[in-house]
Amino acid sequence: MIPPAQPGSEPPGPRSDLGILLLVAYQAFVRGLHEEMASHGYDDLGSSDGVVFRLLHAEPRTVSDLAGRLGISKQGAAQIVEDMERRGYLVRRPDPNDGRARLVGLSERGAGALGVAREFHSGYEQRLVAGQGQDAVDTVRSVLRSMTEDAPEGLYRELRSLYL
Repeated sequence: MIPPAQPGSEPPGPRSDLGILLLVAYQAFVRGLHEEMASHGYDDLGSSDGVVFRLLHAEPRTVSDLAGRLGISKQGAAQIVEDMERRGYLVRRPDPNDGRARLVGLSERGAGALGVAREFHSGYEQRLVAGQGQDAVDTVRSVLRSMTEDAPEGLYRELRSLYL
């Protein structure tokens, strides 16, 4: 349970460093996500797997397309795909529009993992709203969005599209 914050509940002394608070909050979120995933049998997830799941949720893609969207080399993307395929999260099949290309998509296990992760994200926000109130959560979301204004062109749009 996420405890409610009280107005003026900042401990006496120097103010908390916002960057450190963001880091610790993110780490707590990720730790909770990993615990939830493990409790559903997804205890072998890698650090980039969630982004790959989101990129493939709507449609299969080529390794080259994944590489471009991940901002890594084609070889790096191929290694990630091979590893995730070995662990049962991805499948490859011929591209019906290009006989030379192969498409990478989510396996049944990959779609299941994505579903559990989405449920965790939703539940986490619901717990925040229950503890802090909708206005507080909306304010945090607004502040975080404003902090993305200096992100590289298209980064926020690309990442946001992963959550639709």
